[in-house]
Amino acid sequence: MSYEHRFSNLRKQLRGLDGLLVAFSGGVDSTVLLWAALDALGPRAVAVIADSPSLPRAELTAARDVAKSLGARLVIVTTHELEQEAYRANTGDRCFHCKNALFAAMAIVGRKESISHLAFGEIVEDHLDDRPGARAAAHWNVLAPLSAAGLGKEDVRRKARELGLDVWAKPASACLASRIPVGTHVTSLLLGQVERAEAGLRRLGLRELRVRHLGREARLELGPQDWAQARSMQATVEQHLAAEGFDSVEWARYVPAHLRSPAVS
Repeated sequence: MSYEHRFSNLRKQLRGLDGLLVAFSGGVDSTVLLWAALDALGPRAVAVIADSPSLPRAELTAARDVAKSLGARLVIVTTHELEQEAYRANTGDRCFHCKNALFAAMAIVGRKESISHLAFGEIVEDHLDDRPGARAAAHWNVLAPLSAAGLGKEDVRRKARELGLDVWAKPASACLASRIPVGTHVTSLLLGQVERAEAGLRRLGLRELRVRHLGREARLELGPQDWAQARSMQATVEQHLAAEGFDSVEWARYVPAHLRSPAVS
C-alpha cells in the first residue's frame, strides 16, 4: 500500500467520527494525528495534554506552540499518577498507570465536550515494543488511527515535513519517569533532577539524549548526531551533571525503544 493510500485510509477513518479528542504531546506522531483530525473534523477535533511532574516544562510550552500553529484548541488536564502507589513502585507497568490516568482524564473532557471518541498517536513500529500504555488504551477503547491506517515513523515525518511543521525532525522523546530504572520508586525529586540535567544539556546544544538516573551515577545516552559534539565538551557536560547531584557519568549510545531491554523505556 502506498504512502498516499495510507493517508487516504486515515482520512476515511476520521471522517466517519463525529468528533475526536487527541492525546497530544507535541511530538511528530501526535502532531500529524492532530493535523489529520482537524482536517477531517474541524473544531470537533480537540487536543488534550496531561500536565504532571513527568512532563518537562519545556515540552509543555512546545506542545502549546505546536497546537497553536495548527489552529487547534488544546485542553490541559492535570493528572495525579504520582499519588498512585502502583505508579510510584515502578515495577514494569508504570506506563499503564500513566496512560490510564491520561485516558481517564480525557474521558471526563469528552463528557464535557460531548465527544465520545479518544485517540492516541500509536504508529506501526510501536507494535514491536512492549508498551503497557497500549493496554490502557484498549481498556478505554482509545483509537489508534495512525497504526490502523498502516502509518509508520517515516510516513509521519514525511507528512510533517511536507506540511512545513518543525516537529518533523524532532527526536523521539519519552516522559521523565522513563529515565528511572524499573524497581526504583518514582518521586518528584528524581523527576526534577532528571529534568534539570537534560534541560542543561540541551542548552549546550545537544538534542537527542537521555539522562538515566542510576542513583549517584548518570547514564548519559546520546544519539549519533550528538555523540561527537558531547565528547568534545566532556568536561563541561560532566560538570553540569555533577552540579545536579551525579558523582559519575556512564557514556552510552542511545538505543531506540524497540531494540532496548523491556526494563528501560
